[in-house]
Amino acid sequence: MSNMFFIDGQEIAFTPGQTIMDAALAAGIYIPHLCHKPGLTPQGSCKLCTVDVDGRSASACTLPATAGMKVDNNTPALQEVRKTLLQMLFVEGNHLCPTCLKSGDCTLQALGYHLGMLDGHFPPFYPLREVDASHPDVLLDRDRCIVCALCVRASREVDGKNVFAIGRRGANARLIVNSPSGKLGDSDLAADDLAAHICPVGAIMPKNHGFEVPIGRRTFDLHSVAESDVATPVTLKKTEHHDE
Repeated sequence: MSNMFFIDGQEIAFTPGQTIMDAALAAGIYIPHLCHKPGLTPQGSCKLCTVDVDGRSASACTLPATAGMKVDNNTPALQEVRKTLLQMLFVEGNHLCPTCLKSGDCTLQALGYHLGMLDGHFPPFYPLREVDASHPDVLLDRDRCIVCALCVRASREVDGKNVFAIGRRGANARLIVNSPSGKLGDSDLAADDLAAHICPVGAIMPKNHGFEVPIGRRTFDLHSVAESDVATPVTLKKTEHHDE
């Protein structure tokens, strides 16, 4: 009983040091998220995993579980907040799902369906950011980047490189490439690096592989985002491509 806590009244086991998010996923309970991946250092940047812990708001991906804590996850108020955060992410970038190669495999899109998002609500930003096509195998489209930093952490912690970083702050934050020219083609990114495949949206995409899996047979065409994420393996390896 000492290593147990509660999510929406359900008793959940955890190991010391385990976060609320990882304990929930291990128990088959879905907490919406974009910037989290089991096995990578949690960052808490997207805030979609915000839960109420003993009456206070917290990020489930960064807060360690403690015995007896009571977590509210699936409440109408939290789901509405998450939908608003999602709407802001959609309008901040150029997320044109019908023309995007990532459609059907995009976690942002899948969360829109999951949370019942019917429109962007806010005026679109229509950003004009640099598209980097200099790499022979990988395309970087910053217009679709949600600054989740999954590629940054994957490159450092799994690939053993330091290809990506987040530059600037706030609304001006953007993904940068650590290379002499700042171009992807001048970096040591390899096509089989986890960083080249972990992007939850269409910002980092492999070249010459469009529509190999047809629409209707992609990840979120077959499974909801909740079903897919609770089944995600905890251990990430460079040779394992976990396209969302």
